[in-house]
Amino acid sequence: MTYLRPRVQQKLDAMAARVQELLAQSADPQLVERPDRLAALQRELGQTAPVVRRYEAYAHLVQQIGEHRALCGGDDRDLAELAAAELPELERSAQALALELVDLLLDDQGDDRRDCIVEIRAGTGGEEAALFARDLCAVYQRFAARRGWTFEPMHSAPAEQGGFKEIVFALRGERVFAAMQFESGGHRVQRVPATEQKGRVHTSAATVAVLAEVEEVEVDLRPEDLKIDTYRSSGAGGQHVNKTESAVRITHLPTGTVVACQEERSQLKNRQRAMALLRARIHDAQERAAAAARAAERKEQVGTGDRSDRIRTYNYPQDRLTDHRLNRNFALSQILEGRLEPVVEALQADERERRIERL
Repeated sequence: MTYLRPRVQQKLDAMAARVQELLAQSADPQLVERPDRLAALQRELGQTAPVVRRYEAYAHLVQQIGEHRALCGGDDRDLAELAAAELPELERSAQALALELVDLLLDDQGDDRRDCIVEIRAGTGGEEAALFARDLCAVYQRFAARRGWTFEPMHSAPAEQGGFKEIVFALRGERVFAAMQFESGGHRVQRVPATEQKGRVHTSAATVAVLAEVEEVEVDLRPEDLKIDTYRSSGAGGQHVNKTESAVRITHLPTGTVVACQEERSQLKNRQRAMALLRARIHDAQERAAAAARAAERKEQVGTGDRSDRIRTYNYPQDRLTDHRLNRNFALSQILEGRLEPVVEALQADERERRIERL
């Protein structure tokens, strides 16, 4: 009896065998002369052994369940009743531990535990698209507040009627990227613009890019590969605007990637944030290139991740948000309040199944 899928159980069995192999190798006295090798073994053990210990606890529970079920069918009536009374709790514990094991296996895949940088750009639709970009930013800001995350503006390009041609911000907190990663893509809105005199519904669009924020050591940015320009910031900001060259633009020469940051009054802070954005973009490009290479090796389509793909439609007249990846509708009025949890949880469940298949 098992509460784990065969593919997951095979992975855990392989990890258990690997731990035994690592323990045997670590006991080799000759490793004293190879501290680098010993450190590598200990590092792998530190990552694998906790999962295997939970797997052993799960296996013990499954054994207990088997024994209790055998007693339920036995001749001793008292023992059968006692075993039957204890069985549901044992089964609940095994199911919970099975889910925990799957989460432990998946936790180190991807960038789930990272903070993220979000870029929103107005698409087709002119000023209405810019207003939609502003509204999307407000949704994410409310969602972040609900989750206890920090919202940090990085860069913005305001439009004439109060929207944004582009806005970039960072979100920091617990498992931010795990929730926000599904927002990357094309967002389409159907509504009556404030400037529409005849009440006609217009369609406009914005694109969202969610980038995992990476540490400095994870992306090698050589000084000679960077062109750094400073300029005077623009937009709201009082007397500070156009007085000092605090805004920063960085170009990564090998890839042609350009980033800018002007939200802070300090040039140093703007430079730090621009570097964080540049690292995130380059890391994202590397991840997508690796995913494309893996797809080519498997000779199957796993999704391009192209941000021009339309992932969601916001229909204001019908109070309906449609996520096209799930083929499901949600109450738009709740989403606009920042209550993204139903959509995020459904997408996470879908992604969970995909990750299990990839184990």
